[in-house]
Amino acid sequence: MTIVEIGLPKRLVELTLDGESVRVPEGATILDACTSVGKSIPTLCYGDTLEPANACRVCMVEVEGSRTLVPSCSRKVEPGMVVRTESERTQHSRKLVLELLGSATDLSTTPHVDEWMSACGADPSRFGPDAETKLQPTTVDNPLYVRDYGKCIMCYKCVDACGDQWQNSFAISVAGRGFDARISTEFATPLPESACVYCGNCIEVCPTGALSFKREHDKRQDGTWDESKQSQTTTICTFCGVGCNLTLHVQDNEIVKVTSPHESAVTHGNLCIKGRFGWQHVQNR
Repeated sequence: MTIVEIGLPKRLVELTLDGESVRVPEGATILDACTSVGKSIPTLCYGDTLEPANACRVCMVEVEGSRTLVPSCSRKVEPGMVVRTESERTQHSRKLVLELLGSATDLSTTPHVDEWMSACGADPSRFGPDAETKLQPTTVDNPLYVRDYGKCIMCYKCVDACGDQWQNSFAISVAGRGFDARISTEFATPLPESACVYCGNCIEVCPTGALSFKREHDKRQDGTWDESKQSQTTTICTFCGVGCNLTLHVQDNEIVKVTSPHESAVTHGNLCIKGRFGWQHVQNR
């Protein structure tokens, strides 16, 4: 007989969220509280399988009594806390951050960013062409995935996923300082010569498409990538006995990429090279 340890129930904390009383478990963040009541908060650097990086500053909210705005993805709720997510101060901050990101970075493949900008009236073009960052060339040095750092917002999610939070390969890190800061392999070596094991977990957490499947990149280049035509089927990887969950993304009867459910108790969204990239034989014609 197996005894499952369920632990003690967490104490509920009550706070006021945009004028409404909300109760969430102790230890939850403001973002968790917003999600629990169906309130959408824009965020780019937050990942549900990673520790908050507090890098993008898009999810900032106003907390009564706080001198500055606070990041909702990492700020824990407190009893009696009064939070405003749509105040004039919050909207102005969100607008400015999105404008700065949009003027300096290619956000064309970032999900939801257009609706976020529309909601807060952001206009990145108002800074003029001089504000644009010089585009970096797309790096294709392996047959599995592409690095397009012109879309990188330096959220550190790929570094965390490759480092001590998941893979422990430490193949990539932040190089340079200030305006020269960038994601790079050790000594900027080509990816095949680095410590990369091609698990693709960095692709899984990238919020802007700076890292993408080679197949996805090619289809975007030739104009045939269409997510509205794609179906998703979750199955079990057959390469070994671990039992990792795979979600197959299929377009025109062809697998175009593979992800893994973040809520899976086995993978938590992570895979190895075989699970994420070893599907070409399925459609080898």
